[in-house]
Amino acid sequence: MTTLTNKIDFAVIISVKHANPNGDPLNGNRPRYDYDGNGEISDVALKRKIRNRLMDMKKAIFVQSDDKRVDDYPSLRSRAEGVLSAEQRKYENTFRTAACATWVDVRAFGQVFAFSGGAGNASGVSIGIRGPVSLHPAFSVVPVLDRVSSIQITKSVSGEGDGTKKASDTMGMKHRVDHGVYVFYGSMNPHLASNTGFSDEDAEDIKEALKTLFRNDASSARPEGSMEVNKLYWWKHNNPNGQYSSAKVHRLLQIAVKPGIDEPKGIEDYDIVLNTLPGLACEVIDGE
Repeated sequence: MTTLTNKIDFAVIISVKHANPNGDPLNGNRPRYDYDGNGEISDVALKRKIRNRLMDMKKAIFVQSDDKRVDDYPSLRSRAEGVLSAEQRKYENTFRTAACATWVDVRAFGQVFAFSGGAGNASGVSIGIRGPVSLHPAFSVVPVLDRVSSIQITKSVSGEGDGTKKASDTMGMKHRVDHGVYVFYGSMNPHLASNTGFSDEDAEDIKEALKTLFRNDASSARPEGSMEVNKLYWWKHNNPNGQYSSAKVHRLLQIAVKPGIDEPKGIEDYDIVLNTLPGLACEVIDGE
């Protein structure tokens, strides 16, 4: 299997309706937003969703969430020690090679293996792998701060106590973005791919994951159908270095609220313009 042949840039448009795209634990789990009030979904949250989709596609993933774990390893260290042999973990170069060959998220996003003691080395191991796939956080096209609704919720039963009176844990808050259109960008670097073994086939798997990003992702904060991938834009350059910089390519996609609309309610209220650069084609894919 050959490593990634040509540079790839991509962009994804996401629509949100009555959902919390990415709660901020430092702000009472309210939807994240920047200083301008634009909604934000962190790159870490996006990578988590990509990993989950790759797991649904039966791909081996190193960083598994507890609620979707498909093996018996309760920690990253135990997974590394349980899957990789002692001989593979003995030296940095063999550890790096084996980890990239075993887990697609390691060869895509990279990984820091930092374990104190053990892991095949009495003095511990600290190995950093730089991946070829980079993601920007997603930001909303217009501010969502004034479109965040907060409601108080109650439980019908106390979590603790004898049941004779309501405990404090019966009360809570739930937050949602009533409407928002978010956009994020990313790139795939063939030079870094040659170090991890990330291949054209791996790129196609991530392309499928991006297209179906919210499949099997429903939760109380994100009810089924409340978040949707509208479009995936995929630019494949004709050489490893890329015909143009990623910044220039990403600026080809321009999104703005249509003139005369003060309160956008859906994706149809936005003008989406895709500009072009000579010699660089863009594959436009509908989300699923």
